[in-house]
Amino acid sequence: MNGADRDAGAARWKFPEPKSAGDEKKEPARGLSGMLMAYANGWKRGPDLGEFAADTELSGAQATALRKESLRNLPRTERRQLEKLIDKQHIEGMAIRSYVREAGSSFFTDTAAAVTVQLSQMKNRAAVRNIATSQKEFFDGLGAFRKGPKIKGHREAACFLPPKDSHKDLDSMFCSAYRGDVLVTVTANGVKPFDAEGVAELLEGQLDRIAEPGEAV
Repeated sequence: MNGADRDAGAARWKFPEPKSAGDEKKEPARGLSGMLMAYANGWKRGPDLGEFAADTELSGAQATALRKESLRNLPRTERRQLEKLIDKQHIEGMAIRSYVREAGSSFFTDTAAAVTVQLSQMKNRAAVRNIATSQKEFFDGLGAFRKGPKIKGHREAACFLPPKDSHKDLDSMFCSAYRGDVLVTVTANGVKPFDAEGVAELLEGQLDRIAEPGEAV
């Protein structure tokens, strides 16, 4: 996701400069940020996401703009439908973190997967459950998307892959799940063969962490 096809006139936000890795270790994370998975098991800090830092917590308005941005690779009609759903979600806050896992080289061009994890906190648990269910039904209804790997121990989670021949060299995956009042959204892109199972394991760990958020990272 390089943001090259972002719609003109998209909202722009100002954020504090991203902290260095050393600063992250010195300052304990709280709230939604404290629930995010650490950089471990081959996953490293990913790139900033346009105006948004690679590792930050956002207000409700900023979170709404970012969720819409994550849909930019979908066909226009389907994207507009999901944007309308997002507007009705009343997001109270979001924590985001981007990750990369490299394949045999330290160069970004050899990266096997780039992943963005979004934790969106809503006003109530019923709304979160309904949103996750609606998103699953939306992708199921399109018919063209392939079902991604299942997330062990989390029947509420669902992942989808684009049509098999949609791109010669690249692949992607979208996942949605929830824990309590937190909606978890994962978007991943990578070169073929795409490590969908690795991304699924990252999501599994993220959902387990929200259930019992251990020490802040």
